[in-house]
Amino acid sequence: MKSKYLDLISLVERLHRQCLEVIKADLDRQGVRDLNNVQALILFNIGDEELSIGELTQRGYYLGSNVSYNVKKMVEHGYLIQERSPHDRRSFHVRASEKGIAVYRSISALFDQHATQLTEGQLSEEGLDAANHALRRVQQFWSTPASMARNLSAA
Repeated sequence: MKSKYLDLISLVERLHRQCLEVIKADLDRQGVRDLNNVQALILFNIGDEELSIGELTQRGYYLGSNVSYNVKKMVEHGYLIQERSPHDRRSFHVRASEKGIAVYRSISALFDQHATQLTEGQLSEEGLDAANHALRRVQQFWSTPASMARNLSAA
């Protein structure tokens, strides 16, 4: 069981890196040079919403300092608009500019194309549901430290 668990962890990490490489290739194809693949994925996660940096970190599962650096760069390059929260002057909200919305739409179209291609011959919708279910169970396991501590003390 341990080797299968370690294979799963390794596969999740490789899949994330490969997804970032696919995004990078798409940015290169479009001639986008002032945005990296992680920043494009952040823009995808923002979409057409307005989020605080904390919400962005929570939704995208990025490290806080990493998000702050990338947000700063995307503001500098015109992909994001950053404004101080009117309710909490310590907090900032970000939203995609028109330039950022174009990247969001591009990545969304790429993912739409992939979803169609995948279900046409590689993997059924039921197969994707099963994979998502299994990965959500692992995520749930990882996000409940009390049960992990209980499991470790029982061993």
